Parts: sequence; C-alpha cells; structure tokens
Amino acid sequence: MVYKNDSLGFLAVMEISHATKNRFFEAASTDMTFIWNRGCPMNVVVNQMNHQLLQNEVVILTNHHRIDGIDFESARLIKFDLPFVSHSNDAVENDLKGTLFFNPTHVPILSITEAEMHAFESSWEVFRQEMKSRDSLQYAMLQSILQRLMILCTRKLKKEHLRMPKKREADILREYRFLVENYFSKHHDVAFYASMLNKSPKTLSNLFSSLSDRTPIDIIHERIMTQARTQIYYTTKSIKEIAYDLGYEDIQTFSRFFKNKEGLSPLQYRESRCAKEEAVTD
Repeated sequence: MVYKNDSLGFLAVMEISHATKNRFFEAASTDMTFIWNRGCPMNVVVNQMNHQLLQNEVVILTNHHRIDGIDFESARLIKFDLPFVSHSNDAVENDLKGTLFFNPTHVPILSITEAEMHAFESSWEVFRQEMKSRDSLQYAMLQSILQRLMILCTRKLKKEHLRMPKKREADILREYRFLVENYFSKHHDVAFYASMLNKSPKTLSNLFSSLSDRTPIDIIHERIMTQARTQIYYTTKSIKEIAYDLGYEDIQTFSRFFKNKEGLSPLQYRESRCAKEEAVTD
C-alpha cells in the first residue's frame, strides 16, 4: 500500500515475505526505512556490516544506509520521505534528528517486548486501514500514525541508553550530528560546526567526552568514510572524482585519509571488494 503526493512526500506500508523482498529493499530509494522482523531471525547486511534481528525486532535505516543483502521469513516494512514528518513540533523533530535518523554510522535496532506489543500492533492495524482511505483527511491521519510509531521507537531507544544526558547537552549533540550530515562533504573541521552552534571547539570536545565515546572529529570522519566506501564500491566514479565530491582538492590527501582509516588505499579497497564479489559469483 502506497501513498504518494508531490508536495507531501511518499509513504509505503506493507507486509512482505522472502519471495517478494527484492521489490522493496533499497533504503536509498526513500529517506527512511523501518523493517519490523515478524518471523525467524533475519540477517541484514547494511553498509557491508552484518546485523541479526530476532522476531519482533525493528531496524531503522536512512538513505545513507545501503542494504547489501537481506535474508528473512516475513517482515513489515514502512518507507517514507522526510516531508511526512516535516511538520512535527520542535521537540519531536529534535528527537528524530538524534535518536532515529541523523547518525548514519550507527544502525538503530530495537526489540518490542510482549508488554509493548499491543501499542505497536494497534498502530500497525490503524496504519493499514488508513492507507485504504481516499479522502481529504487521509494525509493528516497517516502523518499522525507515523509520528506515533516514531515516538514509540524513540522512547524504546532512549530507555536502552545507560547514560541519559541533560536535555540541552543532548540537543547540542543532535544539532552537531545534523550539521555534519548536511555539510560533511564540504567542511571537515570541527571549528566550522562549533561556530554554527555558537560554541568553541574546546567546549564541543568537552561535551562529547562527557556524553559520548567519540570525539567531534570522529563524527565527521565516520560520515566521510561511510560515503567514501559507498561511492568507491557502488559507483564507477574515479577516485579523483570521489575525492572532489567529498571536499578534497587533491587525491593524495584523500587517499592518505582513507588508508589511515581503512588500512587500504581507495583503489585497493575497490579491487578487494570486486574480488570478493567475483568469488561469491563463482
């Protein structure tokens, strides 16, 4: 079941099986993808990293998460574009930025307990029924149900965090990740993001050290590497073109950065991935 509107975005809600999986599993085709495993353990490879989902576990992906492989029995799928949540209030939007969507190096996975099952099941049933409606109120209802599901997921993920930062500090970290998501291909220095947040680089570093196991520069580098791996492996662009796309003026600087992080040069990485793919094909 699909809802599509040129100005209000795209939304798909469906139950799928192993036999129909190839039609739907391309996270990059929409901004957001929720996969709710309903059967035996599911194996999903995201950005070349394998994850296993047990029954009633949910994985949340953005268009920066490429699904390289997936094996499952049955699942529920929700795919949508950001316009569907663009009218959320500020509190909801801040939670979405940090908890669910704007951390592309992390794959959020949550487990629905028996006590929580009714809330998720009832939302799913209302979702399915409302997708069949065809009136002027359909969009408002669909947006409301989608927001409810996202809030349920956000609450779950927050409960599973052992350390809960203060709200203002958490907001700064969310905004930092959001800014990196928008500017990582042009700006690689912490000072740029610190100035946009009206903070000093030192203040940001201290904040990250108290709330996270990563530094501000780690966030930038991880985002660049995620995009670099994707472009090197999945496109035919030259390494020079990829370096330019990611904000590097010369290929040598990019190659040194990539090798320092990956242990292989960009060209070696491309060749090794192609060799593995050929081995699997053979």
